[in-house]
Amino acid sequence: MFSYRHAFHAGNHADVLKHAVLVQILDHFNQKDNPYWVIDTHAGAGIYDLTSEWAQQNGEFVDGLDRLLGPDDKPRLIKRYLEEVQHFNPDGVANYYPGSPWLALRALREKDRLRLFEMHPSEIEVLKHNLSQQDKKAIRQTIVYEADGFSNLKSLLPPPTRRGIIVIDPSYENKSDYRKVMQMLDDGLKRFATGCYAVWYPLVQRREALDLVRTLERLKVQWTHASLKVRKPAKEGFGLHGSGMFVINPPYTLHEQLESALPWLTKKLAQDDTAAYSLKRSG
Repeated sequence: MFSYRHAFHAGNHADVLKHAVLVQILDHFNQKDNPYWVIDTHAGAGIYDLTSEWAQQNGEFVDGLDRLLGPDDKPRLIKRYLEEVQHFNPDGVANYYPGSPWLALRALREKDRLRLFEMHPSEIEVLKHNLSQQDKKAIRQTIVYEADGFSNLKSLLPPPTRRGIIVIDPSYENKSDYRKVMQMLDDGLKRFATGCYAVWYPLVQRREALDLVRTLERLKVQWTHASLKVRKPAKEGFGLHGSGMFVINPPYTLHEQLESALPWLTKKLAQDDTAAYSLKRSG
């Protein structure tokens, strides 16, 4: 149950897509003065040391973040994402990778709040330690729950501000996670219909993954859906060959930004000639 550690995968191609989209959402929310909450249902450790044994074991950032670095011209979505990563690497070397909680902390203003769920016994200890190293403002704005985000998200909805971003990115190690995502969304939308829900999912050879995508696209809400395939599926049927982001109640600018970024991103992150992207939105 507790085998997953995101440090193995930090900065990989899936993180690039997920966090580039999240930065754009955070930027959009900051255009209005009204305060908002960010709720992360599967927070992880918050920030990751890419020089650590965990990250170096697979070195997945080499085929993710590292491929985006360099002086070439980049789409705006990618520029903003890299600016945020750079903030955590002031010496110019990408040794630290910010997860969703740290990207949110960086964006939050004085009245905004961050709520983090994490159940992994090791991850939550690292998360709490990492948070304790932040300034007083970040500590004051954040609450960490050692609880299941799937079943406990509803306790925070709707946020008092009536503005909120809900980040949903479980590991999907357990097949039941796909069903739990839909149950959580169904419950969440009943309580907080105007919330922005950013759902990450893996492209893997599992029927549950395909079913999740079909079910998401049938939702009677406004949505933008981007997916990025970096290679053909492995012959043995294991491994991540891409990922997707499904955003409910997205910023009106998100689709246009992704139209510009996804072709560039596909070219940069391609691991073979089957790399491709898709971009859809609700009618």
